[in-house]
Amino acid sequence: MTAQTMNQERYALYCNLIDELLRCPNGSEPDILDAHIELIDEGLIRTMVQAATEFAHKGNQDGAQFLFFLSRQLAKNLGLYPETAAE
Repeated sequence: MTAQTMNQERYALYCNLIDELLRCPNGSEPDILDAHIELIDEGLIRTMVQAATEFAHKGNQDGAQFLFFLSRQLAKNLGLYPETAAE
């Protein structure tokens, strides 16, 4: 299996997880993320930000805000988002 094939498969898994998060009942996001803990990494966060940006450009502000918020929280949990003195 090539690296490109593995990357495409992982990207598809990220997209499926994002879709599941967007469709789930409010409040069940932590359970879904716990069930897919192996996918929570920098790649997922990048994919979420890309999807959120696309949603914003297409007028889906709710979806964009949700994904931006969730990606920021995940980035903080992974130590990828800098904390500021004001927080």
